[in-house]
Amino acid sequence: MSTPPPKVGFVSLGCPKALVDSERILTQLRVEGYELSPSYDDADVVVVNTCGFIDSAVAESLDAIGEAMAENGKVIVTGCLGKREEVIRQAHPGVLSISGPQDYGSVMQAVHAVVPPRHDPFVDLLPDYGLKLTPKHYAYLKISEGCNHRCSFCIIPSMRGDLVSRPVDEVLREAERLVAGGVRELLVVSQDTSAYGVDLKYAPREWRGTPYETRMKALCEGLSQLGAWTRLHYVYPYPHVDGIIPLMAEGKVLPYLDIPFQHASARILKLMKRPGAVERTLERIASWRDTCPELTIRSTFIVGFPGETEAEFDELLEFLEVAQLDRVGAFAYSPVAGASANALPDPVPEAVKQERLARFMETQARISAAKLEAKIGSVQRCLVDAIDGELAIARSMADAPEIDGLVQVQDGAASGLRPGQFVDVEILGSDEHDLYGEVA
Repeated sequence: MSTPPPKVGFVSLGCPKALVDSERILTQLRVEGYELSPSYDDADVVVVNTCGFIDSAVAESLDAIGEAMAENGKVIVTGCLGKREEVIRQAHPGVLSISGPQDYGSVMQAVHAVVPPRHDPFVDLLPDYGLKLTPKHYAYLKISEGCNHRCSFCIIPSMRGDLVSRPVDEVLREAERLVAGGVRELLVVSQDTSAYGVDLKYAPREWRGTPYETRMKALCEGLSQLGAWTRLHYVYPYPHVDGIIPLMAEGKVLPYLDIPFQHASARILKLMKRPGAVERTLERIASWRDTCPELTIRSTFIVGFPGETEAEFDELLEFLEVAQLDRVGAFAYSPVAGASANALPDPVPEAVKQERLARFMETQARISAAKLEAKIGSVQRCLVDAIDGELAIARSMADAPEIDGLVQVQDGAASGLRPGQFVDVEILGSDEHDLYGEVA
């Protein structure tokens, strides 16, 4: 009787960039003949890919490590929190190994030390796009690592380093493999998508016999050749973003921009070490919508940043009213160990932060409800994510998975819809977040 292959449990936490790291580790594990265990009990070792961006993420990561230690006892830790080894060792001194983000080699070495690989090349075959943690029909496409910004509330550069862009031909080849494997939506992610290629001086590379510069616009032009949706995340509002909007108007890229504005007070933005030309930002948004009326803009904001006055918070609410953003997330500021913002004076009391957050979300909910109500009677191109009884759960071009709204399609199952299928939906109703309709 042959010896069963070694089994690895895996816990993946954090942002889409960390998810891509997890996918790469999982792919290498499967290449080397390891099986993935859905339970702690059945695993020979457990890998926990952590997040360490904010205090709540640190707590979640430490809890996940603790659960794995209690249930299995053999735990390898990697990811952003791995940059703070002393925090992990203090809470869980018995972990076998600790490594930082993108350190796939250290993870594999640690796994090998616990249970060596046993690989049968005739049996352990993988699709050439590797293993994905997302549904088969969409995938995150990470185009760079690190970030050149030094936002005062953020410690990502200390964890992931400065910007390191992937050559454009490498990214396009990966996208090509993903689409060939059934992916219908590519979600472009990085720490700063707008800065893509600046470290490589926008060096041209050839793909499908055509030269493409390693920069955001050229990447989008290449991705548009693949016939899948391309959705852009983590875009800074630099002037050259203007050149992407015509591609959206032409249907080459989804008319969707995820831009983390963070605030609207020039003084607070300066304290955050963020771009602060708010009036120019509003002008740019208006110009983008003139070129591409279908454009959806998603953003995130921080309320209660140290020193934020009531008047400056009112500026933020006024910005929401003028900008009329489609999708918005927000969180109350919390100190992050190692962030320079911790040294700023005049912290906002917790009760005030929560009260402002509630007002912020109430304002945005009203804006969102009105914008979605305006879509009633329209026909929206949607991508089906799942079937739930008779309903098809889908997303429109305005909806990124897991962070935006949904489109619930009546009689979706009866219409023969399946996950990964595109469908035109007539919108019949709406609420603050989601749309409801039927097959057009």
